[in-house]
Amino acid sequence: MSESTCRIAEIFGPTIQGEGALIGEPTVFVRSGGCDYRCSWCDSFHAVDSEYRDTWKPMLADEILNQVEALSGNKPLMVTLSGGNPAIQPFGNLIKLGQDKGYRFAMETQGSIAQDWFASLDTLVLSPKPPSSGEVIDWDKFDECLIKAQSVNTAMKIVIFDEEDYLWAKEVAENYEQLPCYLQPGNHTPPNADDETIDMDGIYNRYEWLIERSLKDQWYNVKILPQLHVLVWGNKRGV
Repeated sequence: MSESTCRIAEIFGPTIQGEGALIGEPTVFVRSGGCDYRCSWCDSFHAVDSEYRDTWKPMLADEILNQVEALSGNKPLMVTLSGGNPAIQPFGNLIKLGQDKGYRFAMETQGSIAQDWFASLDTLVLSPKPPSSGEVIDWDKFDECLIKAQSVNTAMKIVIFDEEDYLWAKEVAENYEQLPCYLQPGNHTPPNADDETIDMDGIYNRYEWLIERSLKDQWYNVKILPQLHVLVWGNKRGV
């Protein structure tokens, strides 16, 4: 793959952003292929593991933007860079081309890889993975991401599955109190499950527990949101 192309798993939308700082906002998703993490509860394994590499398409920035424009009817909106870990890909040219036409760009990443083009984003959501993921955060790399995006609207989003995740997230939020923090209950239903078998009751129960748990601690400077796309579409891809 040359420096000027990005590995793309899928481009879809317009839909709405289902989580974090931009929840509910109309967007087109550009989902890249490849990730340096292997989270135990990953819901986008088709964009993560190398066994799916042959389904990822190398695309130039103008090819990606052409598809975004076609999906959005040439009307600028938010473009969400997702993955996998989109920070692996050279998205700088895409962002410049898109912004020149009025599009805005948001990205969510775990904060494990920093790129100079972060400074061109409109919104950056850093999503460090809690203990239940099985991954360990390199906080020096996380801090480097913040430095690269120091002039960008940046927030932090943490997925919560259990008490250990909650306590970990509370400590992380205290260490990064300059970042608006969003919590969301994790979806424990395997991503290959169909909409009829997704455990919505379990997700609602975790959401209720997370609200009650944070209020009990008087943790008031946090926003607790559901994964809106899961509530509406379950594990369906492409929405």
